[in-house]
Amino acid sequence: MSGCVNFNEAPFLGSEFEHIKDAIDSKHISGGGKYTKLCNAILEDITGAKKAMLTHSCTAALEMSALLLDIQQGDEVILPSYTFPSTASAFALRGVKLVFIDVKNDTLNLNENLLEQAITKKTKAIIPVHYAGVSCEMDGILDIASKYKIAVVEDAAQAVGSYYREKPCGSIGDLGCYSFHETKNISCGEGGALLINKDQYIEQAEIILEKGTDRSKFFRGQVDKYTWVGLGSSYLPSDMLAAYLYPQLQNVERINKHRIELWNNYHKNFEEFEKKGVVKRPFVPAHCKHNAHIYYLRFNSMEIRNKFIEYMNDNHITCIFHYVPLHSSPAGKKYGRVAGSMECTNNVAGTLARLPLFYGMDAQNRIIDCAGSFLSNL
Repeated sequence: MSGCVNFNEAPFLGSEFEHIKDAIDSKHISGGGKYTKLCNAILEDITGAKKAMLTHSCTAALEMSALLLDIQQGDEVILPSYTFPSTASAFALRGVKLVFIDVKNDTLNLNENLLEQAITKKTKAIIPVHYAGVSCEMDGILDIASKYKIAVVEDAAQAVGSYYREKPCGSIGDLGCYSFHETKNISCGEGGALLINKDQYIEQAEIILEKGTDRSKFFRGQVDKYTWVGLGSSYLPSDMLAAYLYPQLQNVERINKHRIELWNNYHKNFEEFEKKGVVKRPFVPAHCKHNAHIYYLRFNSMEIRNKFIEYMNDNHITCIFHYVPLHSSPAGKKYGRVAGSMECTNNVAGTLARLPLFYGMDAQNRIIDCAGSFLSNL
């Protein structure tokens, strides 16, 4: 038996060391240095955001969003239950009530058709999550948000390089949040970014990013000294992390192109099993361009899904399930409430299995053959 196939390996292009050394040689390795600025400029260029701000995580970008929107205790935010806890905890930290709604059965994204029934006078924001790098239906979400004067914060952690009707994910709502965690398409181990799409948030975002000070104005010569002017925290990453990230942002299309080739190969090889009713494959609407962040299969029961994962792992191929729905978690019950049925969320959580997919993966035929052997016997 050949070696184990990892579920994920962080992308590495080879030039990262060169840029990290340059960052060290510059004598500025804390946040806000040369490579932080270069990364921000690339993000603004590829997304069209008014302002991009590198952060130490997507969680940090989400927390900044909550501060920017002046989320207060007693407010409510609407989000899908099928997401990572950071989507929720960033807002729960501000004392809000989380309102969980179901996802759609095709894309597994927040169901925009359920939004209006979840809105109350306390609703302050909607947090769509672009699951697997496939965009939510942003037109419908924005129409409802505009009708009720509610802010939209895109959790685009998985969607760097994805598009909705030719608009980059993360650049469509009021604010957008990216992740550069080692599990993401573009990575520096731990990292993220806040995209600001409305001018009104830029000045306050600079204060929040700079630990509550007007330090950015000081560096621009707008004030003769900087001081504490509001709430903020330490959200900047080290410039060495930005240096690692820089060449990957320069090559985001190359990295995503390779991942899409792998995704398409999976999709083609599992088509016959979907036609037989054995599994469901991912669905991508025609007006969405995804980044191949995740490839998953959905089974007809949790029992079969679990047996599949066990079978693949026994054959030294690491496959995993995904989220435990937040509405059923201890913290979700404490800080949130459910609006409507969670039928699809509950079903997906129990039947979805994720396959290995990463830049440079060279064992895909082995994965497909092993999965095909299991599926053929169902």
